[in-house]
Amino acid sequence: MPEFLDERLDDPVVLEASDHVLRPLAQAGARLRRDAADARAAIASLAGEPRPRAVIAVGPEARLLRAVLEPVCPVPFVAWPSLGLPGWVGPLDLVVVLGGGQAALTCAHEALRRGSRLLVTADEESDLARRSASRATTLLPVSTNDPLTAAIVALIALHEWGLGTPVSADAVAGAMDAVAVESGHAVDVSANPAKAVALELADAQPLIWGGSVLAARASRRIAEALRTASGRVTLAADASELLSILASTHPRDPFADPFEGATEERPVLMILDDGLGDAADEEQHEALAGNALVADVRVCTLSHAGGSAMERYATVLAKGRFAAAYLQIGLGREHR
Repeated sequence: MPEFLDERLDDPVVLEASDHVLRPLAQAGARLRRDAADARAAIASLAGEPRPRAVIAVGPEARLLRAVLEPVCPVPFVAWPSLGLPGWVGPLDLVVVLGGGQAALTCAHEALRRGSRLLVTADEESDLARRSASRATTLLPVSTNDPLTAAIVALIALHEWGLGTPVSADAVAGAMDAVAVESGHAVDVSANPAKAVALELADAQPLIWGGSVLAARASRRIAEALRTASGRVTLAADASELLSILASTHPRDPFADPFEGATEERPVLMILDDGLGDAADEEQHEALAGNALVADVRVCTLSHAGGSAMERYATVLAKGRFAAAYLQIGLGREHR
């Protein structure tokens, strides 16, 4: 397993060679502004649309849409994970297709065959856009191929339809920009929170927990980023599962020689706090932190408690993804 080298995080040569890892993260806010602007006319056309019987979302961020809309949507909302659509979907329903791929094409084709209303996020020149075009289809033209951006544009459109709460693309993009500034490659490791988290995870197996629905969603996305960055086992799970792991983790041996034998990979508990959890989440938070202390497991927290739910989600997710990028750079895996 590659060794994590702290000095790589502030080495200008290494950071310049890692531009392809960091630049997409830094440009997330700009991508959102561009796609939201491109889709503005299509979104405005949805005002006054009749309310559907139900909404069915398919695609990479369908569950994110459900997490945001399920508590407020005036009609049933389903995030459908399978190829094809549920058997009950028909002309009274709205199908939201996020992104491309064969699954998206299949669902779009099936929605049109059944006479459903169709909302599609895709590049105007894509196969999905061409093959889903119809009088029943509204295309939200997104060109950046970013699933999170597509989901936010879809949320803005669904609010215009009267099916959700307002989402401000500028506010969410601003939140992403703020993380990019504080986590920029030129910011020294002593002042850069993403580099600090990467140091915490240098020789660890991360255990990630988010209490609220959106924080739990972010935990799974961050786990994916950390697995890709490090090639290590990374677990995002409910508190009950993580408590079992912490209970089986033995404290460090204070007399062990760190220069003798293989370096032990120990868990690090990463807690995501977006300030939207309830009393039960707070109890689980305290239980996890207390058990981590007993097991001598380090705890790092990614938090943001200001702004709308989507601003908080985007902020916590961006912090985790920047930390994963610096972990990848510290391990010398930036070209994988």
